[in-house]
Amino acid sequence: MRSLLRDLSGRTDRVLTEQIITQLDAVAAGVWLATASATGEIDPASARARMADLEHEGDEARAALVGQMRRSLTSPIDREDLFRFSRAIDDVLDGVRDFVRELHLFAAPPHPSYVSPLQALSAGIAHLTEAARLLPARPRAAAEAARGAKKPGVRVAYQLSLADLLSAPLTLDTVKVTLLLTRLDAAGASLAAAVDTLADGVIKRYQ
Repeated sequence: MRSLLRDLSGRTDRVLTEQIITQLDAVAAGVWLATASATGEIDPASARARMADLEHEGDEARAALVGQMRRSLTSPIDREDLFRFSRAIDDVLDGVRDFVRELHLFAAPPHPSYVSPLQALSAGIAHLTEAARLLPARPRAAAEAARGAKKPGVRVAYQLSLADLLSAPLTLDTVKVTLLLTRLDAAGASLAAAVDTLADGVIKRYQ
C-alpha cells in the first residue's frame, strides 16, 4: 500500500530521478578528474585510482535505479527508456574512465588538445543534469533542456582538436594524444545517445 501511495504521489518518480542525478554527478566528477589529469594538475596514477571510486558510485546508483524500477508501478518515462537513459550515462562514465586509464597507461604528457572536448563534455553533462532535475514535474521542459546538452559540441571540439594536432609533425606523443581524443569523442557520442533517449522518452509518454 505504501508503495502504491508513493507511486501515485509522484515520490517514486523523484526517487528514480535522484538516482539518475547521482549517476550524472559521478560523470561530472569524472570529467573534472580527467581534466585535472590531462592538464597535469593531478598525477595520472592518482587520477586513475580516484576514477575507480567514481565508477563504483555510478554503478551503485544504476543498480539502485534498476532495483527501484522493479518495485515501482510508475516511472517518469517508460521503463525501457529510463533504463536506456541510465545505460547511456554509464557509457559516458566508461568513456571518461578509459581516457583517464589510458592517459596513465600510455604515459601520455599533458596536452592542450584535450581541453576543448573536456569542456564541451562538462557543459553537456551540466545541461543533462538540469534536464533530469526537471523530469518529474516538467517533462517537456526536461526534453528541451536535454537537447541543450548537445550544443557544446563534443564531436566538433574533438574534430577541431584533432585537425590542429595533425597539422604538426607526427610524433609518438601525437599518436598517444590522437588515441586519447577518440575516448573523449566516444564519451560525447554516449552523451548524445542519452539526450536522444530522454527526449524520445518524453515525446513517447507526453505527446
